[in-house]
Parts: sequence; structure tokens; C-alpha cells
Amino acid sequence: MQISKATKIELLNFKSVPMKAFHASWLTFFICFFAWFGLAPLMPEIKKELNLTKTQIANISMAAVSMTVFARLLIGWLCDKIGPRLCYVILLSAGALPVIMIGLVNSYESFLIGRLFIGLIGASFVITQYHTSVMFAPNIVGTANATTAGWGNLGGGVTQMAMPAIFAGIVSLGFTASEAWRIAMIFPGLALLLMAYVYFKYTQDTPEGNVLELRKKNPEFRAKNPDIKGSFWMACKDYRVWILGLVYGACFGIELTIDGIAAIYFTEEFNTPLMIAGIIAASFGMMNLFARALGGIYSDKVSQKFGLRGRVVLLGAFLLLEGIGIMLFSEMTLLPLAILTMILFALFVKMSNGVTYSIVPFVNKKALGSVAGIVGAGGNIGAVLANSLFTVHSYRFGLFIIGAVVCGISVLSLFLKFPNEESAAIPVTIGESKEAEKVRQLTKV
Repeated sequence: MQISKATKIELLNFKSVPMKAFHASWLTFFICFFAWFGLAPLMPEIKKELNLTKTQIANISMAAVSMTVFARLLIGWLCDKIGPRLCYVILLSAGALPVIMIGLVNSYESFLIGRLFIGLIGASFVITQYHTSVMFAPNIVGTANATTAGWGNLGGGVTQMAMPAIFAGIVSLGFTASEAWRIAMIFPGLALLLMAYVYFKYTQDTPEGNVLELRKKNPEFRAKNPDIKGSFWMACKDYRVWILGLVYGACFGIELTIDGIAAIYFTEEFNTPLMIAGIIAASFGMMNLFARALGGIYSDKVSQKFGLRGRVVLLGAFLLLEGIGIMLFSEMTLLPLAILTMILFALFVKMSNGVTYSIVPFVNKKALGSVAGIVGAGGNIGAVLANSLFTVHSYRFGLFIIGAVVCGISVLSLFLKFPNEESAAIPVTIGESKEAEKVRQLTKV
């Protein structure tokens, strides 16, 4: 029986192939994000134990996201080649090791290396976006991508509250602070292994089956979807991929940056206790509960009237408001105003994320994985560059510069062009059935 792409999101449906992929992908990405940034709220304690300087902390923050750049480039190409299911299983299994073993470090150098390898699991985002892109029809793909990514990114907010609570609970059992943060990291590591099993058992690559099996058994699938060797270079030749990479660096890159420094920023700038700083920092990440999905929803709605050009203009507007919000945040000296402006710019950061990946599926239907990987890597490059500012500038001045740069990139985003919107409005079609072809023709963006 052939299965078409889903044309709507049914949150209480746990049986259909697209919705199983939807729920498995956002939950898995949530756990990955939790593990990826599990150390961030514990950095004040780790800083004291390892005697870390501000420059060393900035280097550690860069290490956490820099490895992800290369991992996302590789995983995007790999999704095109072997499908998202096996990619996730491999990534989760490999990523669990450095998360669990980070507790063995005893110096700045060893901690830096451990943080570098933990960054591998950040490539999970590309798999999540790839999987929902091939499971949902054009009329709803922006919302599906934004929702799964947003709910996954929520892990970055939850970890800001959960890890200090786990840390405190372990200390209450009689362990020292040095032992407690190390033991705490075992929990997200085990969760990654659990999700590797869940993803392998309960999902498949496409509505019709798994890529490797379809490629072997289905002649029609092989004809439509050959084992594309040049998909990466195909994506590299498209200028729109690079603009979207810069854009994603200006929104998701900043989200990663704030996730990494928020707790220590509020403890140092406003003298807030670790638990309180964690709760404040969590409010930034918790915006993903709805804000990124809103970006995708607005993008899908705007596209119905204005096409892909409407999505592009919406992206530029959200980026501009994000940049202005960051500059305002950097100037706040009163804690309540700092929290208020942080939440304000967080809204536009996450909506910009959602709009960006509502555009990605329409750039190149033959190289979706590679496009998603390159754009996703752009987010991490943005985070590396943003964190590098803190090695030479104060947090406040660095944030002001970041806000100004984001405003500049908002203008650059308007140069995205889609001359043939009808064909661009059809995302990648893997093993598509005749029924799905009809759906595509009836659900043009």
C-alpha cells in the first residue's frame, strides 16, 4: 500500500507514518539539545573547579558549536544517501559516548576536547528537518519543520532548569559539587541511547519505506531518486543556500550563543544565584514551545497569498526586529528590564528560525539533505563567530555588535530570489506515489 505525504498535522495521531516521524523527530531532537547544552547551566560550578578564565569559557562555548559545523555538513549528505532513520541511530549512539565520558575530565584542555565532541549531536537538527520535509506536503511543511525544531530546541530551555535541579539533588545525597556535575551528565547520555532504540524501531525514512530498501527493490524509486553523489556540490553552487546559511547564523547561531552564556551572564552581570540564573536562562529556551512554530505557521499563511516572496519578506522583518531587540537587551542594567527585552528578542530569534527552514525545502528538491546541512552549519558558524567576540569584548558590548550585524543580515535576506515559484514550491519527493503526486498539484505554495 502506497502512502502519501501528510497534508495536515494531527498531534494525537501516533499511528500514521508521517506523524510517528513527527513525534519521534522532535522528541529525539529535544533529548539531543538537552544533552548538547546540559553543561551550560553548570558552568559557574565548573568554572570554579577548573579555574577557568573568561577567554577559556568563550573557547569552550565555541567548541560546543564548532564541531557541529562539520557534523551538519556530513549528516546532510548522509541523509540523502542512507536516509534519516539510520543517520539518527548512528548519531545518537556515537554522541552518547562523549556526553557520559565528560565526567572524566580534570583540566581545561580535556574539558575543551570533551565539549568539542559533544557538539557532534548538534547535527541532529538536520536529520529532524530532513525527516519532516519528506513526510509533509508543501501546504504544511513550513509548520511541520518549525514545530519539530522548536519543540526540540525546547530542550535548551528545559536543561537550564533541569540540570541545576539534578545537580542539587545529587549534592543532597552527599556527593561533592565536583562529583555532582559529572554524575549529572550520565542522565542525558543514557537518554540518547534510549532514543536511538526508539528511532530505529518506530520510524521509517519516507512515507513508502526506508531509502536503502526502496533503492534495492523499487525500480521506480531508483529512477526518481538515484544515489546522488553530487548533491553536496549541487547545493554549494546555489547562492541562495549561502544567504540562508548567513541568515541562520544570525538567528539560530544567536540562539546557541545565548543558550551557552545566559546563566553565566546573569550571575556575573546581575549577581543572581545559580538556580535563579538557570530559571531566567530557561525562559529564553522555553520560548521554543510556541515561537519557532509561529514562524513556520506565519510563513505558510503568508505564502498562500504572496508565494515564496512573502516568506522572504517575512524573514527579513523578523530578523530586523531580532537585531533591534538584542541591542536593547545589551543596554539593560535593571534585571526586570533585561529579562523583558531578552524574552522580546527571543520571540523574533525563534520565529526567524522557523521561517528560514520553511524556505529551505524549496531551494533544491534534488539535494534537500545537503541544503539543510549547509544552512544548518551556517547556524553554528554564526554561534562560533558570536562567541569569539566575547574573548575580546565584554558580554554587553559583544551583544550590541551582534545585534547590529543581525540588522545588516536582515537586509541581505531580501536578495533571496525564486524565479520559478511553481517548481520551487515542490519539495523533494522521495519514492512518491501517484496519490502523492496529486496532493502536490493540489497544494501549491
